Amino acid sequence: MITGGASGIGLATAERLAAEGMNLVLADIEQATLEAAAEQVAAAGVDVEPVVTDVTDLDAVNALADATWERFG
Repeated sequence: MITGGASGIGLATAERLAAEGMNLVLADIEQATLEAAAEQVAAAGVDVEPVVTDVTDLDAVNALADATWERFG
């Protein structure tokens, strides 16, 4: 799970981990940017779950954890 995964260091980290074959959950507050990043990372042949998340909102962070658990166990 990478917060801020749609741009900058978060996206670079996601790309590197995907190159190593890791499945990922990407979280970011901007939906369109997040979806584009997820497609870009998934091109490496891994499963990617994008989850729109505002990390300043506890309910949103809990929903992120739930989505991660549901998708990847």
